[in-house]
Amino acid sequence: MLGFTGHPLVDVGLATIAAFAGKRDPSALTEADLDLVADYMEKNYTVDPLKSFLTVAFPNSGFTQPAYDKQPEKRHAYAQAVLRAYRQVTPTSDESCVFTGKPAVQVSLDVKGELTPGRAFRQHVPLLTAEGVINFHPYGDAGLPVSGEALLALQAFPLGCAKVAGRLLAVHANDPAVTLKFARRFLQHNRKAIQAAQLAGVKRMPEYPRRPGTLIVEILLELAEEQEEAVSGAVSISAYHLTNSGQGADLQIYHLPLEIGTFLQAAMSVTYRRAWKAVCARGWELSPSKRSDESETFVPRYNVLFEDLFGLPAEAGRFIRRYFLRVPTRQVRPGDPRATYSIREDVALISWDLTELFLREVVHMNQNRIQEIRKLGDALAEYVSSEDDRRFFDGFLMARSYHNLRAALLRVSVARIRRGQAPLVAFDPFIAIFEQGEDLPYSDWRLARDLVLIRMIERLYQMGWLQKHAEELPVPEAIEDQTDTQGESSEEGGQPWLS
Repeated sequence: MLGFTGHPLVDVGLATIAAFAGKRDPSALTEADLDLVADYMEKNYTVDPLKSFLTVAFPNSGFTQPAYDKQPEKRHAYAQAVLRAYRQVTPTSDESCVFTGKPAVQVSLDVKGELTPGRAFRQHVPLLTAEGVINFHPYGDAGLPVSGEALLALQAFPLGCAKVAGRLLAVHANDPAVTLKFARRFLQHNRKAIQAAQLAGVKRMPEYPRRPGTLIVEILLELAEEQEEAVSGAVSISAYHLTNSGQGADLQIYHLPLEIGTFLQAAMSVTYRRAWKAVCARGWELSPSKRSDESETFVPRYNVLFEDLFGLPAEAGRFIRRYFLRVPTRQVRPGDPRATYSIREDVALISWDLTELFLREVVHMNQNRIQEIRKLGDALAEYVSSEDDRRFFDGFLMARSYHNLRAALLRVSVARIRRGQAPLVAFDPFIAIFEQGEDLPYSDWRLARDLVLIRMIERLYQMGWLQKHAEELPVPEAIEDQTDTQGESSEEGGQPWLS
């Protein structure tokens, strides 16, 4: 019986085989299912477009070896050896597979194309060392012992990946069902692309037009929205953007922790979906051309919001200010929509409910503190609207220091007390909002102010006050952009994301 192992390469390969056979779990796979996928790979791995692309996964393998172009019998023998090793009735090795614990098989071929004692190396398993390289192997015994089933899964691995920027993008989740769903999506796309390329006589596999992080989140949101594909429970995702090319192996990892997965799932529920999708829609790359005919055919490569999700929760304060308060970012490349964000123009996107969901699921802010922030936002909005105090609103919005913020609140509170009215904010709520930050250790007074502003602006918009003063509102200082940590590269040597 086959089952997920916890290793991303093997698990994605097993998920791909299960998807190919129309099964929901590798444990349901039969030998007939394995034969089916082995037949497909033997037919397509030995010809273009896959033959040329497989150098990214299995360099110098029998599938990609140029010397075999004139010796098809050797390529056939190699395919038989690595794709159908699970048929070996009598173990040919006294070792156990490092992935499954099953008896290991021999995967090396001599000059005659016959099996000889040997382990799996770089041409069989992506990112391993080549034959004869003993570094990082116990007792200097190079290579890995693998079972026939694990070897087949590793060969199927590329079919369950997306081709992005000349590399493989594999998605592995804590929930096996999510791993299977991603593998199924990529498999279906790849099979259609392979068939289309072969019919057109094209030798290269087409690529996804998206950047890795954007593609991961885009599909995850689609899965959450589709009723029959609903993601259940908290989801944590690790995606691997890799190349095993002989020009230089490389790996970049994209990780979405549980709290981000939970937030995204909730954001796509009926309660928040409309507001969340509206914010996401403003994150797509803008067309660099003003010509209408080119704009219609322009396909955005990235969504800045999707990419910035991978910086959470460490960058929660910046994320809130940028996407929920709509403060623009300066020093960005052409096409980056963050430079066009504006409280004036995007006020309809400012949603306290969506922000509160983010505070609960991602920031894990204390619920009492969230409620105090909301109450203060409501109180300040009521005051500004009733008194038409634009001076206070401007001062609160543009405060450059904690001293300026307190001074603005104290000024109107004292004025209200002199008129026999209650102050805008009492001592205990003020301390709870601006001083007690144990649940948000990476925050400061600015984040608390931003959260109050989100609720305050939403209410002023609902009251109609903001529309009357839209042209008079000051513009908050733009966020200084930071170097993005997630990158994109290709076999030719791509550049980091938005660098």
